[in-house]
Amino acid sequence: MARSLLLCSQTRTRAKLSFSLPHRKFRSKPHRHHLYYEHQNLPSTRVFCHCVSSPPSTVVDMAKYNEAFSRRMAMAGLKPHNHIALGVSGGPDSMALCVLAANWKTEGLYGSDKSGNYIDGLLAIIVDHGLRPESKDEASLVGHRVAEMGIRFEVARCDWSNGKPKQGHLQEAAREMRYKIFQDVCMQNQISVLLVAHHADDQAELFILRSSRDSGVLGLAGMAFTSQVFSSHAYFCNKDWKCHSILLVRPLLDFSKEDMYKICQGSNHDWVEDPTNRSSLFARNRIRMSLGNLSSCIFKSELQAVISACRKTRTYVDQICNNLINQTVTIMEQGYAVINLEALKPSKIEDICLSKFIALVLQFISQRQRPIRGSTSKLLLQYIRTIPCKTSLTAAGCYICPAPGSKGTKALICCSVNGPLPSKAELFHVHSSEEQKHFFSNDLEQIIANGKSYSINLLPNASKVQFLNMGSASVLGEAQRLGIISESTYRNIILLQKEEVKRFKSKTDELVSECKPKQEAEHVAAFLSEPLLDGQTYFFMNRFIISWKVSKEISWNAFPGEAYCLSYLGGESQQSHCCCINRHDMVAKIRPMTDADWLYLAKLSKWPSSDNFEATKLPFSIEANPLTKKTKICSDYSRLSAKGALKSLKSVPAAARRSIPVLVNHDGQLLGIPSIGFNHCPFLMTSAVFKPRVPLGGGHSSFL
Repeated sequence: MARSLLLCSQTRTRAKLSFSLPHRKFRSKPHRHHLYYEHQNLPSTRVFCHCVSSPPSTVVDMAKYNEAFSRRMAMAGLKPHNHIALGVSGGPDSMALCVLAANWKTEGLYGSDKSGNYIDGLLAIIVDHGLRPESKDEASLVGHRVAEMGIRFEVARCDWSNGKPKQGHLQEAAREMRYKIFQDVCMQNQISVLLVAHHADDQAELFILRSSRDSGVLGLAGMAFTSQVFSSHAYFCNKDWKCHSILLVRPLLDFSKEDMYKICQGSNHDWVEDPTNRSSLFARNRIRMSLGNLSSCIFKSELQAVISACRKTRTYVDQICNNLINQTVTIMEQGYAVINLEALKPSKIEDICLSKFIALVLQFISQRQRPIRGSTSKLLLQYIRTIPCKTSLTAAGCYICPAPGSKGTKALICCSVNGPLPSKAELFHVHSSEEQKHFFSNDLEQIIANGKSYSINLLPNASKVQFLNMGSASVLGEAQRLGIISESTYRNIILLQKEEVKRFKSKTDELVSECKPKQEAEHVAAFLSEPLLDGQTYFFMNRFIISWKVSKEISWNAFPGEAYCLSYLGGESQQSHCCCINRHDMVAKIRPMTDADWLYLAKLSKWPSSDNFEATKLPFSIEANPLTKKTKICSDYSRLSAKGALKSLKSVPAAARRSIPVLVNHDGQLLGIPSIGFNHCPFLMTSAVFKPRVPLGGGHSSFL
């Protein structure tokens, strides 16, 4: 169907079709969406809208909106000189965001870029999902509209290499792809902040959706005002690896949907309406339409008051958890954590705080960011409250047991070898530019520090927090008892919940009946990565940054421990002509450590005196060229390296050893265990740094 162009006004809806459409029944509503299709078969094309001048009685107070926006940006720690990206779809929400961001930048007297055409430090990212034939032209049109505001833009197209998503998972897959593109474009443009246009009506929809799924108070708090999002990019700064992240900011959470239209109208800027947002196939759309029928100002304000109370509770719980992490958790470089239960004093901590604390530690160790709920959460609570702990437990991708030598006063948390994999080994994007390193590190750290400084006096204390340890039904009942919501608002929310629960169960039954048996999940214990090339850096299971390369020479001091016995080196560097590494096709693979590796090191440390150890088990054939000078260097090095590794391994609890990364060759024979300093050959340089993609605590976030 051809695209239609509509002329719209907010205060008095006027629509003019550029040509005839197939007969459909339309109805218009002032102050809301400009055009509504009552027919279920919605058009696939988006509707392009223009603002028309309004009567003088409805002049939009843009100064009010600009002031509110500036206040929220300051709360996020942002200043006009910061480089900022905007997620732009072309709808009224993101176009209003563009208007406010451009005004904020220019009112801060932060001028144009070098070309003189665009506002400096402001980039609009427009994602073409490529799911419809018209999407390319639509993205281009949106780009020209933001360019008219003086905002530089970049259009990025989704690459659906594994095929376009199916209808049932369309929104989720599109969102995941969109945010991946946002991160990549921010990285390429050295931008550390991304603004998105979620607003108060979006929060209301999410509240109803989550309450219909029986979410607790932390889920009912909705979307964070600011949150750190981490990617697969990294840089080396101040002798440490750092995973690149951007700060995701939602500055419009205090604005309503109607405000979005008014801002576009007051600035005389156009937008796009997507008719698929009216499709009842998607839960958010159904809830949005139901909320639209409850247009009472009292209902809206009371619903926002409940959400605000939940957000205060979330802020309080996050604050408690951060303090507990700093006081009681020790992270070991081999990839496990130790919780001091005596310092934690779990019997004195609220269930909601203790559950969140445990979840944060387990999510960090496993790098599985799924929420921990229901029976698993209760089981973990019971375990952590039992001092001294005497048993072991597997939950949420982690193995939990008493720490050796602690007599049950400390709990050991390590990655479970029987848990589903969080990810495979993937190529790590390493950036070496000194300017880029310092920019990412200093700019973002300063912004976060500014935000914390601004909000420190706004953090709630226990006396101002409601809804601790309550589910969604209890939250609403308590809100009514406290006078936050009226009986009418309570009944309306319950009705919305019931309607969505009914639809959700019906949809779930359909999916279960259509679902085919899935293959058993891949587990860590059976995992072997794809071949890793010499000189490249990889992320293993989102937990370890691993690199390996072959050196052309080696110095005498590279030998561990008993180097004085190796007099044949003559104290000079040795040029490599070793059979160990003279293979241009040499590759490595990564897998977790097994008990067989420990036994192998024990036998290798005694070789050649060990009668039971076969030289053919070595990854480099010594038998082919018995004990020449070069092969003797390698065999002696292997023995001494194994001795040193065994000493290091003794300090690592047995449970934690199973998640240590091991490098093997194409035949599966051991090359190195860099976490404990073992390499089979002195010419082989390996490194493994425990640097999970998402840090302990999940990074900075704010629910103010």
